[in-house]
Parts: sequence; structure tokens; C-alpha cells
Amino acid sequence: MQGGEPVTSTEIGPKSGERVQLRRQVSACEVVVFEGVPLTHCIADPAKHVISAVLADPQGTPYRSLNTYGAALGRQASVFAFVTNGWMLDAEGQPIGYYVERGERLKELNREEGSGNFYLRPSGVFYGTAGKWETRTAEDFYSNVGDRPQFGTQSGPMLVIGGQLHPEVQDDGQSRAIRNGLGVDAEGKAHFVISEAPISFGQLARYFRNELKTPNALYLDGSVSALWDPVTERLDEGPSIGPLLLVTKKE
Repeated sequence: MQGGEPVTSTEIGPKSGERVQLRRQVSACEVVVFEGVPLTHCIADPAKHVISAVLADPQGTPYRSLNTYGAALGRQASVFAFVTNGWMLDAEGQPIGYYVERGERLKELNREEGSGNFYLRPSGVFYGTAGKWETRTAEDFYSNVGDRPQFGTQSGPMLVIGGQLHPEVQDDGQSRAIRNGLGVDAEGKAHFVISEAPISFGQLARYFRNELKTPNALYLDGSVSALWDPVTERLDEGPSIGPLLLVTKKE
């Protein structure tokens, strides 16, 4: 099923001739198969959605799971199109790279050297303000973005850079895992993808480049990849996660 607007249907009401308008929600996410691997593909459309980020509750305690965050919201959950893990974290659930929430920078851009996926240069930043969302390499962001966005997250590595696969990503590497990532297309729509089976970096990168046509795409994480889709009642549980990316429906 393609994600989209709520579908309005009509049925005859209890009184003769009375028609009642019912609104049936349609998920912003759909399941697709790419190169034999099932993927869940969710679309955030700036005409319909707002993207923001959240890490902790009002007392400063990190949520650490989609279930905890959903329970804290109660009935407010209906405002969300979907929610996903945002980026890589340390042992305390704090972001290890650039992080901006509601226009406040809580973590500076990480330009250090290290080991692991995050440090497979270049890393990247997904950020946005007022419905304009972008993904850039960390160095591009550092050199060319002067205004602080409303939200921002750094992760790594980049999967697609300027329409090309990351130079160190093999077409079909031996490393396969549950993975998720995101990219923004030429129309400004943000595409969030999470694999439903183990996938290589190369396969995931090709899906963004070849199918979604996103000139830049960013890897988010592996085993902690998680999605909450209120329409289908999907609520992933697993390893503790850090900051969350919230895709909210516009009023």
C-alpha cells in the first residue's frame, strides 16, 4: 500500500438517508522488496508533515525506546505519521554526533577520528527548518551551513554522496544486518527505509540511489533500527535507542 492521505469513505447512517463521513487512516509506510530483501519505506512529505527530534522527557531522562515514548504520549500519539530512531548513541543513550532539538544545539558536530560505522568518513547530517529538509556530508555541513536548524542529527556513514555510492561501500559486502537510513529527493520529500531482513550497505545504498533517486543518503544504524507506525500499530522493541526522529501530521 502506498502511503498517502487519509481515505474518506461514506456509509449510510442509522437514520434513513443520513450519510456519515468516516476517515480511515492510511499509513505513510509501505513494504517493498528490493533485490530480494523486504524493506519498509516511509515518506515524510513537507506538504503534509513536520519533522522534529526528541531525546528525553521533561525531567531530562532519555526515553531509550519507542514504547516508552509512546506510553508517555497517550492519546497524543494520533498526531504522528511515524517515529524512528534518529542516529548513533553512546552507552547512556546520548548522541555521539551533532544534535539539535527545537533549535537548541545539544551536541556539536563530531569531526574526530575513530573506528566503527560512524567514523567511516564521510559521516553526514540530516537537518531541517520550516519544512525544508536536507542531508549533507559533515564537512559540507560544517563549511556551508551557517544558520542553526530547528532539528539536526549526525550519523554515519553516508550511503550516497552526490548521486554516487560511498567509495568504501562494496556493491555486495559480506556484512549483512538489519539496517535503516534516510535520504531527501529532488521534491524535498524525506525517505526513511528500514530493512526487514539482513541487508548489505551496498544494497541499501543502491535502493536510495536507484529507486528513490535521493542524491544523498545517510545510514542511521543497524541492530537498533526501530519504527513506530501508529496506523498499522507497529511498535518495534529491541536494544535501547537514543534520540528519536518524529514525523508529525500537519493540522
